Amino acid sequence: FPVSPYPYRDLAEDLDLCVEEVVSRISRLKKKGIILRMGAFFDSEKLGFKSTLVAMKVPQARLQEVAKIVNYYPGVTHNYSRDHEFNLWFVLMGKSKKEINETLRKIKNQTGIAQILKLPKRRWFKLYLNFTRERK
Repeated sequence: FPVSPYPYRDLAEDLDLCVEEVVSRISRLKKKGIILRMGAFFDSEKLGFKSTLVAMKVPQARLQEVAKIVNYYPGVTHNYSRDHEFNLWFVLMGKSKKEINETLRKIKNQTGIAQILKLPKRRWFKLYLNFTRERK
């Protein structure tokens, strides 16, 4: 997506479409679930945030209920169910390790789930994927 004050206009020009058509097509792709998210990605550590991967062992019958509770917290991202003993995995971000621990304590108390693994990052492995396009 063009980094610009007017990204939809610029994209429309690149594609020889009107802005309304670009917005309409993006909307359709979102409704179909092809586009899940549009937005910037930031290096949260460089912005001063901490994060950890969390795994919870949730009874299957409560998975949806617990996921909804977990998703309530603003620091939660990337929440997935897994075919594993620890079947609910998410990333939790906070301004400090203390904030992360406090949020996990609240999640534990609210859900009643005792088996929670906190898996902080030890080393960063990042794949960079960039799509380039030629501008007219």
